[in-house]
Amino acid sequence: MKIKAAVLDQMGVAPPYADSRPLRIDEIDLAPPGPGEVLIKVGAAGLCHSDLSVINGDRPRPMPMALGHEAAGIVEELGAGVDDLRVGDHVVVVFVPSCGHCAPCAEGRPALCEPGAAANGAGTLLSGARRISHAGRPLNHHLGCSVFAEYATVSRRSVVKIDPTVPLDQAALFGCAVLTGVGAVVNTAQVRVGASVAVVGLGGVGLAALLGAQAAGARQIVAVDLSDAKLEQARALGATHRVNAGEADAVEQIRALSGGGVEFALEFAGSVRALELAYRITRRGGTTVTAGLPPSTALLPLPAVSLVAEERTLKGSYIGTCVPSRDIPRYMALYAQGRLPVDKLLTGRLRLDEINRGFDLLQSGQAIRQVVVFD
Repeated sequence: MKIKAAVLDQMGVAPPYADSRPLRIDEIDLAPPGPGEVLIKVGAAGLCHSDLSVINGDRPRPMPMALGHEAAGIVEELGAGVDDLRVGDHVVVVFVPSCGHCAPCAEGRPALCEPGAAANGAGTLLSGARRISHAGRPLNHHLGCSVFAEYATVSRRSVVKIDPTVPLDQAALFGCAVLTGVGAVVNTAQVRVGASVAVVGLGGVGLAALLGAQAAGARQIVAVDLSDAKLEQARALGATHRVNAGEADAVEQIRALSGGGVEFALEFAGSVRALELAYRITRRGGTTVTAGLPPSTALLPLPAVSLVAEERTLKGSYIGTCVPSRDIPRYMALYAQGRLPVDKLLTGRLRLDEINRGFDLLQSGQAIRQVVVFD
């Protein structure tokens, strides 16, 4: 079938993207689902820094590629062997498919699925197939999703069935921002009721983590960012304290507010400087979690002796250490109860042909989470 999609031909095109237009909106060919795959009609797809990092070249991917990895939609067609979904089901797309058989999957860590990671790096679906093309030339899939498009063929292992009463523009955020942010709090850090927490980097994922810290019962939530506008938004979402990371005494401020450092510091900025700050504001015996994705060449200097002498923990978190089939329904239940107001993260709805301008807003920090909405 012919569909409209946002295709990236070359990484590293200079902004402003509204002028340089790295993403071309084009008609491409989409093949029907093969065995173990599904065709979905995309309802909404979110703009994320992980997309931006491919556009600017920080995270190289095979080109050309149909971009987009955070979405929700409706099942249109089932491939052979898919017997646990029905046409018309609402689903959230997850950007690491889990094979269910490799060592991480067998250990209950599907976010680290080895065949899933290999397929994502190669630009294919979990099966190794490519289902998109343009003028007879194959296109690469973005993280097995490619959802800046009217329709997408994906692995059954890349979708989770959801409550159809959740609006698709809000449901889309659960596939990345919420899984990563809330999961980093409750799965990776395992924040306890009454704990002190700092969230460093207040994009869509960081603010989702702030909501997660509230839902987990944190008594103190210190929001940290370079943007006063984002700090104000964090206050509106429930942060108990706000500190601008650009202030010379930011570390001292946070340590004073928290009585010597927070128990859990979570970093989402994708910056070594931000991670260093998060580590410095963590108390003795505390835990620093990073879910940001800096360039692959970035290195972290840290006082190694503190890991032993202060019994510190430094942990990475990928997709919030999630089990998508378990976590997405749980987080959506909290949303339905009003305890995880994900809708407050939405700052804009776009047409597909406005996507380049949307990435300008994301890069400049003027947007938290925007979604491309399809009719």
